[in-house]
Amino acid sequence: MEGPDITAVEAVIDNGKFGKRTLRFETGRLAQQADGAVAAYLDEDSMILSTTVAGHAPKENYDFFPLTVDVQEKMYAAGRIPGSFFRREGRPSTEAILACRVIDRPLRPLFPHTLRNEVQITATVLAVDPDDSYDMLALNAASASTTISGLPFEGPVGGLRLALIDGQWVAFPRWSEREKATFELVVAGRITPANDVAIAMIEAGAGKNAWDLIYNGNGVKPDEKVVAEGIEAAKPFIRTLCDAINELKKKAAKPTKEFQLFPEYTDEFYKRVEELAAADLDPALVIADKIERQERVREIKEKVAQTLASEFEDMSDEEKDRELGNAFKALQRSIVRRRVLEKGERIDGRGLKDIRTLSAEVDVVPRVHGSSLFQRGETQIMGITTLGMLKMRQEMDALSGPDTKRYIHQYNMPPFSTGETGRLGSPKRREVGHGDLAERALVPVIPSEEEFPYAIRQVSEAMGSNGSTSMGSVCASTLALLDAGVPLRAPVAGISMGLMSGEVNGKQVFKILTDIQGAEDAFGDMDFKVAGTSEFVTALQLDTKLDGIPADILAEALQQAYEARSTILEIINECIDGPAELAPSAPRILTLHVPVDKIGEIIGPKGKMINQIQEDTGADITIEDDGTVYIASDEGEAAQKASDVIDQIVNPHVPQAGERFTGTVVKTTSFGAFVNLTPGTDGLLHISQIRNLRDGERVERVEDVLKEGDSVDVVVESVDERGKISLAIPGFENEAPAREERPARRPRRHYEDDEDEGSVRPARRPRRRMSDDDDEAQERPARRPRRHYEEDDEEPARPARRPRRRMSDDDAAEDDYEPRRPRRRHYEDADEDAASEDRSDRQERERSERRPRRRYDDEERSYRPRRSRGNREFSADENAYREYHEDRVERSERPRRRVVRRRYED
Repeated sequence: MEGPDITAVEAVIDNGKFGKRTLRFETGRLAQQADGAVAAYLDEDSMILSTTVAGHAPKENYDFFPLTVDVQEKMYAAGRIPGSFFRREGRPSTEAILACRVIDRPLRPLFPHTLRNEVQITATVLAVDPDDSYDMLALNAASASTTISGLPFEGPVGGLRLALIDGQWVAFPRWSEREKATFELVVAGRITPANDVAIAMIEAGAGKNAWDLIYNGNGVKPDEKVVAEGIEAAKPFIRTLCDAINELKKKAAKPTKEFQLFPEYTDEFYKRVEELAAADLDPALVIADKIERQERVREIKEKVAQTLASEFEDMSDEEKDRELGNAFKALQRSIVRRRVLEKGERIDGRGLKDIRTLSAEVDVVPRVHGSSLFQRGETQIMGITTLGMLKMRQEMDALSGPDTKRYIHQYNMPPFSTGETGRLGSPKRREVGHGDLAERALVPVIPSEEEFPYAIRQVSEAMGSNGSTSMGSVCASTLALLDAGVPLRAPVAGISMGLMSGEVNGKQVFKILTDIQGAEDAFGDMDFKVAGTSEFVTALQLDTKLDGIPADILAEALQQAYEARSTILEIINECIDGPAELAPSAPRILTLHVPVDKIGEIIGPKGKMINQIQEDTGADITIEDDGTVYIASDEGEAAQKASDVIDQIVNPHVPQAGERFTGTVVKTTSFGAFVNLTPGTDGLLHISQIRNLRDGERVERVEDVLKEGDSVDVVVESVDERGKISLAIPGFENEAPAREERPARRPRRHYEDDEDEGSVRPARRPRRRMSDDDDEAQERPARRPRRHYEEDDEEPARPARRPRRRMSDDDAAEDDYEPRRPRRRHYEDADEDAASEDRSDRQERERSERRPRRRYDDEERSYRPRRSRGNREFSADENAYREYHEDRVERSERPRRRVVRRRYED
């Protein structure tokens, strides 16, 4: 979109067979109150807004340029809601911090270092393609917003990432393409007044798949020559980006503002300091020991300050102290650089290619999984390695890129490492950047998960600092990893290179320094860190203060770094030439591969099975989606035991009849207990067998003998065609269930047709409901027995029904009792007295009110009639109901009998 107030330009990056990438820079729509605001797009899928704002007044008492660079990652840019408790963005992520450093390092040198107005550059990630990284887009957006802001800035700067894929350098590679890269370069630079492209910053590293691509594929090995070619290949792309930003500057840049600059010192003041201190500083700056040299320089500075106290009376004491500090530092820089350029002599007397004294040792800290101490001169680094399960991999909450990180490298530099005091707490940006550089150097040689199924945390503790603690961290980490038993594919070492340039006798001279100290880094023109194996480069970092470094000088620096790296690798190999045995405190991890369809059986319902295995064995189990199982434990026996259990689940053994097991009760029921024989295999121990555990005594409840979790010795009695397993107690196999001894039943009396008709069967005593209090219950009147009638009966009184016998569960389960054949009851009219009742009376009785049932009240201990439904006929006439009731009582007192006639087959 472009209108009267909106200006946009494009830069097209042509990657040949890998396609084109389009960067679009737009200004005028967003953040209109900022000094400079540019929205940058990458292929219309990623969008970053960069703003540049300068303070209106200079900061007082500042002796440096106050530039701040911030990167704001908005989770909505990736279509996600922040996962924190408050559901909003918090502290910057590691990726955001690294992006800040990538922006800061090439832009800061292009501002006047005497500017004291605060400048803030903010890059806000508004949208990002999941297959793209946003850091390079943010760098170019920040360069564009600063270029058009009207600040004194010698830009623009163009930056990009190059990936070496199939022998071609691809600009702005996608994440999916970076998986195939053997090396990556992040390069930033600008166009000089001489129309050359000057490289200002380099960040590089071999990809995590570099080793496999180089030695198992057709990947190009990134040696020093290939890396130098990649730096040159970046220059045309940088020119394209800078041209687009310059075009935007011509269309929409604000006029350059006038800002007050604060010179560090006056020429007169510098000359006076040189007169007073040069003679003493020259020999002092040759002292090799850092602390001793610093003490001597401090004494000289205090002596000069005492002399200047009575001079330059027009200056305040604060101004005089500030200018003295700046002038004194400039004088040291001049002396050190002149000695190097003219004589080839360094601060500590070393030659340009000499390395300081080296020492290496391992196993310096007890109990940890791996430890080392590497020292180069006064730079001392302790490395600590910790191994863990793969589930301890770091979860990355990034907007794009990998979700997890298996190798985690962290760098700490406490104030005591430089003999100073300071704040301790969360890591600073410098510490995050140094840890990332060391991590990139070692990632290519970390073994794969299949070769070494551990998550690895490497911590570099700077015990002393005097130049390149980051490269010292690489060396110490190699030693510690080998000490922990990590089978590195190759050892890695790193070295820091420096550069000083100037005119000597009218000729431009470049001097490359190997293993620079802190003072040489501060006074030099380049800090060039290179790490790698004996065969290729794994990581490098370059920051320069020059407008450009000739290609031949850069190639010479790379070759000189290779020679120094080889020397350090020899020291490492002398200390430890291979991975040591795992420490006793390190976890042991076994790896299994199971079919994917068996994962559910291993985990069990709601994780029951896997939790039980971990609880029983003490091992820690992790299962990947592809069926890979990692089993870890402090002792190998526990891991092996868990491995055996999982193997039984995956390859189950079907028990055979006669096999004995010591099983665990997993469930109890009313008819028996289920016993786990092997993982995933259960059998039923019937209640008739459980009584054998109590010498044959009757078992009312299974839980009285066995409970869940109990162990019991069982033998497989049988396995049916469906795989159901019946168990028995050893010694009682194939034994019929024991029968309960029951009291003999009273023989039933049968009244046949040929029997005496006058014989009467006495009525069975009716059942009655008993209360809890037996004594009071016995005083309750007996319930009137019920009468039974058949449809074909004419007028006899039906004898009382024989109460049913309630069968227990055990009786019903017995096999030795056959089901009884149902009998048909026939009521005869043998009793003439009972048959004399008129049918009309019977019908009248059926229509009459049923005798109300009586309910026993436990509290009142008395009977009370239930609420009667009422019979309309008798409820209306109380005398009629009394007569009906007396008639029923009279009939109930008559003798009754029950006659049953059997039917015999002819």
